[in-house]
This record gives sequence, structure tokens and C-alpha cells, in this order.
Amino acid sequence: MKMSEELETAFVQQITREYEAAFLYRQLAAELELRDLPGMATWFRRHAEIELGHADRLIKHLTDRRNHPVIGDISLPSIKLETVAEAFQIALDAEREVSEAIRALCRLADAQHDYDSRPVIDWFITEQIGEEATVSEVLGRVTLVDDDGSGLLFLDAELAGDDPDQE
Repeated sequence: MKMSEELETAFVQQITREYEAAFLYRQLAAELELRDLPGMATWFRRHAEIELGHADRLIKHLTDRRNHPVIGDISLPSIKLETVAEAFQIALDAEREVSEAIRALCRLADAQHDYDSRPVIDWFITEQIGEEATVSEVLGRVTLVDDDGSGLLFLDAELAGDDPDQE
């Protein structure tokens, strides 16, 4: 069953948000490469790929229902990090914005009695809980070590091997 135009527009906006998150994570990866923290950069690149997968999941939902997915204009803030913790705070803020957008999508689908969208939306709600928890945990650990070189290098090595698909 094809979804309403209003709900389609909301899904399209979410697709764009997922692409924005992916590009934001790629920019944060570049910033951490500049700080000689390749493990953290790898972590952000992996998470960028996850965000692209999220966009693909939304696109598939729309095409399966004969709606028309579109990628909107991508906008990113200018980023120049002062601290490593700032990278993870930016990521956490972005995840929280995505979570709120998913909840708004859920409210709209419910208001329109579009029960066919609930499985994909419910998956995203669960996914966002995990995304926020993961980024929050890393931010907490980065904050604990502050700018201590050995602590950052330890976390860098750990995050290089962190596989988000294992969470």
C-alpha cells in the first residue's frame, strides 16, 4: 500500500538526514586523521557506512511501497575540532537529532494509521537507542582521559578494532 504524500515527504527527509550523518561522520574521521588518531578515524568511517545502510533501508521501504525516494540537499556544519571529545559530542548531538526525527516519523505514521511503516520505524527506534548509547559511552571514555596522550592512544587502538556490527 502506497503511503501518503506527507508521510513520503517525512521518509525522504529522514533519508537525507541519514546521508548527512554519514557525511558528518566522514568529516569527523578526517579531523581525527589530522590528529594522528587513525583508530578513531576508522571508527567514524565504519559508522558512516552504517548510516548509509540506514538510508538504504529507508529507500527500500519507500520503493517496496511504490513511493518515490529522493535524496535531498545535504548540509553539513563547518567543523574544526578543538578537542577529541568535541568530535564525539558532535556525533552524540547528531544521533540525538536523528532519534528525535525517527520519533516524529513514528508519531506521523501512527496519526495516519500507516501500520505498514511501523516495522521499519520500530527497527530504527531500537537502532537509535544503541547508537546513542555507543557514542555516549565513547564520549564518556574520551572525556575521562581528557587530552592525556597515552589514554587517547589506548582508546584509539581500541576503537580501531571496534566492530559496530557486533553490538
